[in-house]
Amino acid sequence: MTLNVASHRSEKPAGDIRQRNEKVIIAAAEQEFAAFGFKGASMREIAKRADLPKANIHYYFKNKLGLYLAVLSDIIDLWDGSLTRMTADDDPAEVLAEYLQQKIEFSWKHPVASRIFASEIISGGPNLEGYFNEGYVEWFNGRVAVFKEWQERGKMDKEITAEHLIFLLWSSTQHYADFKFQIVSALNKEELVEEDYSAAARSLTHIILKGCGVR
Repeated sequence: MTLNVASHRSEKPAGDIRQRNEKVIIAAAEQEFAAFGFKGASMREIAKRADLPKANIHYYFKNKLGLYLAVLSDIIDLWDGSLTRMTADDDPAEVLAEYLQQKIEFSWKHPVASRIFASEIISGGPNLEGYFNEGYVEWFNGRVAVFKEWQERGKMDKEITAEHLIFLLWSSTQHYADFKFQIVSALNKEELVEEDYSAAARSLTHIILKGCGVR
């Protein structure tokens, strides 16, 4: 499931230079949006962070909203890729383990992006109305249908409510990015290291697979 950002991007041909510059711009925009939110962020400051002329930003993105939606689109693509690809013929143990590992790794390597999305949702998703109206429910119901089919085939306990399992997958993994300060405080650390995230992935995978009756 991806955001539809095409209408907010300038209609320019794709290429290596374009992809490289968009990646730099989006990375700079993440920092700006994380620091000041959508309203407080400035295209001028994003250009400074990217070390590009402001005109270059508008060459690739028509306006600030288009750039913001591109940032959110990248976040969601990274999050939901494995869920989007899963089918009822897949092994739930493999799918869930892969998803949990990827989401924990995302929390480790892209905490800023995760917090931008969390901030948008907490504020009521004022800039995501289009996203949630563009096939989101259909996408979500499609994921739920796969879980239910696994249950019917005996691959997963029928006591599980598929919708709430997905919510658990989202929240438990994003916690390590969105509430990182709480975690480092509880562990009496200055920073989380790779082994902390690996331990989190192992623990969540064990708990969720066992709780779902998946071997």
